[in-house]
Amino acid sequence: MTNLIDGKTIAEKVYVDLREKIAELKSRGVTPGLAVVLVGDDPASRAYVRSKDKMSRELGLHSVKLELPANTTQQELLGKVAELNRDPKVHGILVQSPPPKQIDEAAVIRALDPRKDVDGFHPENVAKLALGDETGFVPCTPLGIQRLLIESKIDISGAHVVVLGRSMIVGKPIALLLMQKGKGGDATVTVAHSRTKNLEAITRSADIVIAAIGRAHFVKAGHVRDGVVVIDVGINRVEDATNARGYRLVGDVDFENVAPKAKAITPVPGGVGPMTIAMLMSNTVKACRQSLK
Repeated sequence: MTNLIDGKTIAEKVYVDLREKIAELKSRGVTPGLAVVLVGDDPASRAYVRSKDKMSRELGLHSVKLELPANTTQQELLGKVAELNRDPKVHGILVQSPPPKQIDEAAVIRALDPRKDVDGFHPENVAKLALGDETGFVPCTPLGIQRLLIESKIDISGAHVVVLGRSMIVGKPIALLLMQKGKGGDATVTVAHSRTKNLEAITRSADIVIAAIGRAHFVKAGHVRDGVVVIDVGINRVEDATNARGYRLVGDVDFENVAPKAKAITPVPGGVGPMTIAMLMSNTVKACRQSLK
């Protein structure tokens, strides 16, 4: 019987642990602070920012939400980032992606204080991940995937993990994370992408498949073997006339046909998504604790 990996339940376990850490910090007179910056009015980005701000407040964090107009200039945004870098009440900064076209996102990431880069995209944090330096920040989605596997008692050590996708948001960092020595690591990782040949043969050899390719229902039953563990990172809108919104959200995995072959699988929604926000909160608390050392 397929085991459904429930991201909401595991995220709640993370929050129980974080509430204890936050209470301990507040007893020392320090409240972890998270600033989320949104440029423009993209509906999906606005929804993400709202959910992050809501969770920050529920946990009792110092929450700063900056909503800037779509015509904000690069210099104006960099000025706001510089202010947040200097603000001692802010321990974590996240600039919501994607920004409007006039914004150089890479330059904004480089402008962040790496000690406050709770999204884990600053070059210094990428380097720390590659080096296995635990003082760095790992991008939230990969960190959430690792936590899902650990909490679900999936044996990562020695497993063959195939990652579909090579982005800096998921593919590359999850590969680095799972091949590290120690708990939650020691995997043999293959990263596949749009140019990979004989893809089905590669994915069928996997003990764990992580789909982060951004194409609805891309992973079919023929891509996986019986007993596989499937982590579906994709969030894709597909038309659905039966839904009041006119669409529904699906993953990169053909869930209906892949799930019967899987030992464990994440649903979409309700799998990886809740863990991404939980890990953002976890990184913020970590940033606060490290600022006191």
